[in-house]
Amino acid sequence: MTSPSRIVAVLGPTNTGKTHYAIERMLGHRTGVIGLPLRLLAREVYDKIVDARGPSVVALVTGEERIVPPRTRYWVCTVEAMPEGMGCDFLAVDEIQLCADPERGHVFTDRLMRSRGLHETLFMGSDTMRGPISDLVPEAQFQRRERMSELTYNGSKKISRMRPRSAIVGFSIENVYAIAELIRRQKGGAAVVMGALSPRTRNAQVEMYQNGDVDYLVATDAIGMGLNLDINHVAFSALSKFDGRRMRLLAPNELAQIAGRAGRGMSNGSFGVTGEAEPLSDEVAQAIMAHRFTPLRKLNWRNPNLQFGSIDALVGSLEASSRDDTLIKAREADDLMALKTLAGSADVRARASDGASIRLLWDVCRIPDFRGISHAEHAELLEAIFGYLHQSGAIPDDWLAANVQRIDRTAVQTAGVHPHMDICRPKEGLDPGRKPLARRYARCRRQVVRCVARTPDPKICGSAHVCVVAPAQPKGGPLGRSERQR
Repeated sequence: MTSPSRIVAVLGPTNTGKTHYAIERMLGHRTGVIGLPLRLLAREVYDKIVDARGPSVVALVTGEERIVPPRTRYWVCTVEAMPEGMGCDFLAVDEIQLCADPERGHVFTDRLMRSRGLHETLFMGSDTMRGPISDLVPEAQFQRRERMSELTYNGSKKISRMRPRSAIVGFSIENVYAIAELIRRQKGGAAVVMGALSPRTRNAQVEMYQNGDVDYLVATDAIGMGLNLDINHVAFSALSKFDGRRMRLLAPNELAQIAGRAGRGMSNGSFGVTGEAEPLSDEVAQAIMAHRFTPLRKLNWRNPNLQFGSIDALVGSLEASSRDDTLIKAREADDLMALKTLAGSADVRARASDGASIRLLWDVCRIPDFRGISHAEHAELLEAIFGYLHQSGAIPDDWLAANVQRIDRTAVQTAGVHPHMDICRPKEGLDPGRKPLARRYARCRRQVVRCVARTPDPKICGSAHVCVVAPAQPKGGPLGRSERQR
């Protein structure tokens, strides 16, 4: 007789080994899938499992990378990219408290309520989720884990007085780059980690910091989502951020999630503020150190029971409200916004005339906006993709290649980072055998049009700092207005 699936919520503050525990549990099963909140964390977990089981049985699926061997047994994914209906023996979702996130919460809530492993299911996250999990998943068991090291508040400190192995957190690309440049001038170099960088650049920056090539890390709040870095001190350069709709102050539990990156394993850590950030109040500082936060009572939710009878029916089902008081309707997500825009196209409505074509339309609307330019341009792209798939079942290779090239060009300009260069100079003298950076990166033929480091030769940024590059110009001459805007 088959035993029922075991559902466990492993809850506690940062640095309790929850993710490591989930990896161990997954490898104890024949097959498994783990959903993680960040692409960079997914890559970190993927590398660990590959070291343990080999690359032939481990898949990595995120919004940017897809590595799926033919004999895959273990799937490492971002939560949004978790495959449905896999029937794996084990399933885990990390940082389950993101169910309350205004942007992504409905995805995590959907995984909490509907995703299960055949034999074991783990939900890892903050203890603030105990109440909602008890209400929505009454059969769940709970494990409480304590932090393995102490976390202390050190008040305000200038960047020039920051000790090595510190991370400075900013909440905008401009702020992160400005801090990185300041540290380069005063300390010799820093690694930069943020979502706008390409996977290769992000991974290289993390490796540079972890290897000790630089002693300082400048990052966005993305490092708060489970990344295991050797950080002794976390300093906030600001206490508010733009959440996609408005500027708002970070809640104490959000500050704690980021501050908790300091002091990994049995090593104690500290946190504080720097720059123009106001010192934390005693109440907030004590709450972070003691890991005491207001329990979550409301989770973001979106109806999973979609109706594909017509486009209007699909939109109506996506906008339905829940009868459960714990679940609040999520704000309008990008995919729903795209669906509403495409619904206004007469051509799209003519094509989406049956259940199969409406399902196809919805799948297309869920393609992320990798370019991040404007909603209208993204909708135009989706309409073209839907037209090709509906008409012939495939996208023409030349059309796809042209648009991928355009996305690559946009990504470089948006991130403002030379793709073949380190963002900040490693400490001098660490490796005398290394070739000069200018020589190492001279193979890159793209023209550097602006270098934050202000080096004498902007065409080859010898100190390998933040560089903005111009994409290769078409043979016809300078870029047109629309291309320059990208």
